[in-house]
Amino acid sequence: MDSKRDWHCEVVELDTIIDDTYKNTQNVRRFFKANIGDHFKFDRSFMKWMTDHKGSTMQDAINEWQKRHGG
Repeated sequence: MDSKRDWHCEVVELDTIIDDTYKNTQNVRRFFKANIGDHFKFDRSFMKWMTDHKGSTMQDAINEWQKRHGG
């Protein structure tokens, strides 16, 4: 089974696992804006967190972003 996710177009959900194919795409940005708010922005340290935390969920990523940016 091919486990490669297309981060450009596949639906991203709270339980989506960050895998070794993860990319910061417009699709992912839309997911974060929908779940965090329009004030969401990628920054270098958060993008690094995303690539360093393979196996985490997108909910974990939301929690991390909110911890870093005060919600």
